[in-house]
Amino acid sequence: MNDYVICRTAVKNDLPGVLALYVQPGLDDGESLALFEAERLFERMGQYPDYQLHVAVREGKIIGTFALLIMDNLGHMGAKSAVIEDVAVDPDHQGRGVGKIMMTYAFRICKEKGCYKAALSANMKRKKAHAFYESLGFERHGYSFRIEGA
Repeated sequence: MNDYVICRTAVKNDLPGVLALYVQPGLDDGESLALFEAERLFERMGQYPDYQLHVAVREGKIIGTFALLIMDNLGHMGAKSAVIEDVAVDPDHQGRGVGKIMMTYAFRICKEKGCYKAALSANMKRKKAHAFYESLGFERHGYSFRIEGA
C-alpha cells in the first residue's frame, strides 16, 4: 500500500475529505466544522508564514491529514522548531503505514526548514497513538499543560 500513498500540501478542495477524518471517535467524536468555517480557517492558516495543512491521498481519496507549523525562535540560537497537530488517519487505513508515511513526510519538511526539533501532543487516553509515535522515535519529554477556554 505504501507505494500508492502520496503526501502533499492540502488545497481548499480537500477540506471536505479532511473534515470527514476528524469526526472519528477520539478526535472530534462525530462532530465537524461547517465547510464555510473550515474554509475561513484554512484561508487564515495560509496567512501564517509557515503553517500548512497536509494530506495523504490514495487513489484520489484523502486517507490522512496533519497540520505543520514551523516557528522561528529567538532561543536555541535562532533555530526553528515544528509543531505537528491534528493528525488523523481514516480508520479503514490505520495500521497500514499511512501515519508513518505522513510523519516521514513531515520530518523531511522539518529538516529542509532547519528545525532543531518537532513536537506533538496526544491525548493521554490514546495509548495506541503513543506507541505509534514512540515507534517513530518520538520521546516523551516533560509535561504538557493546557487551560481550556483561555
